[in-house]
Amino acid sequence: MIREKIFLLYGEEIPYHATVLVQEFKEKASLTKISAEIIVQRETQKGIILGGGGSMIKKLGTDARKDIEAFLGRKVFLELFVKVRPKWRDNEFQLKEYGY
Repeated sequence: MIREKIFLLYGEEIPYHATVLVQEFKEKASLTKISAEIIVQRETQKGIILGGGGSMIKKLGTDARKDIEAFLGRKVFLELFVKVRPKWRDNEFQLKEYGY
């Protein structure tokens, strides 16, 4: 659902150079905590994902969290990080790690 929001919110290049890796998924009594990394290839892409003053990552997180809450039927705390991994799409080990 996070990657879907990347496709909807960003231009043509970013979605194809980004992937999402869920680092933590914990269900507590009243809340589900999800921590995920958005992996991109270049620093410029990281800047685009973050947006001016963090505005785009905030919108991405809010939109994704609402969809995840509707899917799970409970409150969600969604924590997003953007990481730069140069040439991750050309690295066999990283592709396997990211589920490709």
